[in-house]
Amino acid sequence: MPNIHVQTNITLTENTKEDLKAALGKAIETIPGKTERWLMVVMEGDKAMYFQGSDAPCALCSVELLGSASDAVYDKMTAVMTDLLSEKLGVAPDRIYTKYTEYTHWGWNGNNF
Repeated sequence: MPNIHVQTNITLTENTKEDLKAALGKAIETIPGKTERWLMVVMEGDKAMYFQGSDAPCALCSVELLGSASDAVYDKMTAVMTDLLSEKLGVAPDRIYTKYTEYTHWGWNGNNF
């Protein structure tokens, strides 16, 4: 039950969205037990975003999941996400934040896991 939410101040074309969606589906497998089958992806482009006082291209990636993962897994996922967003969006690695939120409750289809 993961969710990946990408926000950026650059324009996301339909092709970029499709490429990014596919890449995120593979990237989530970096976290043990997580697959694209349960992944929800949210992408927002053209956001008013500033990092270090500049509106140069930047991105914020939020990864939410039911349960938890180790620091080593999060380190690997951050590297994967940074490479992916840099490649797919053209955002410099030092202008990308990735954050994680762990949940103990997650609802789907009228029930909770």
